Amino acid sequence: MANDYVKSFGFPRWGEYGRDKDAKPLRMCDYAGCNETGDHPAPKAPGSNERWYFCQNHAGEYNRNWNFFEGMSEEEAQRQAHEADHASARSFAGGRTFEWGGATDENGRTSTEQAAFDTLEIDSASDQTAIKRQYRKLAKMYHPDANSGDPEAAERFYQVQTAYDLLREKSA
Repeated sequence: MANDYVKSFGFPRWGEYGRDKDAKPLRMCDYAGCNETGDHPAPKAPGSNERWYFCQNHAGEYNRNWNFFEGMSEEEAQRQAHEADHASARSFAGGRTFEWGGATDENGRTSTEQAAFDTLEIDSASDQTAIKRQYRKLAKMYHPDANSGDPEAAERFYQVQTAYDLLREKSA
């Protein structure tokens, strides 16, 4: 009886440890002669859903030797590369809509950068020295310590600080 208690770990309804468990099937590495488990899938061919399953070492070797264009003629490879370039370029161009500041004007400035110049009340052709000088002037004017209890001044100070940070980062 004491021996049954040890096998059931004190929970009789569970029964003996490992009683209902089957062995977990292991997938072996597809590399010829390898006896490791094949946990790392790799495509058998470009665009194929079929996979090889390799151990970590053989998956690395397979990836280092992978040639996407293998089996294609020169014309097919060029066409595939050209289409892939255009597809990624279209994707990238579509993403520019969400880029900070958006598109640029004829001077190479984004609408966000122009808004930063407007916030600092200076011309967009100003150099870093003029930007810094104007920032210091406005920061002193709207700093919360100089305008205690004025929420509008605090908001204006935050806008000036943000504009200066943007223009300073763009010039760096």
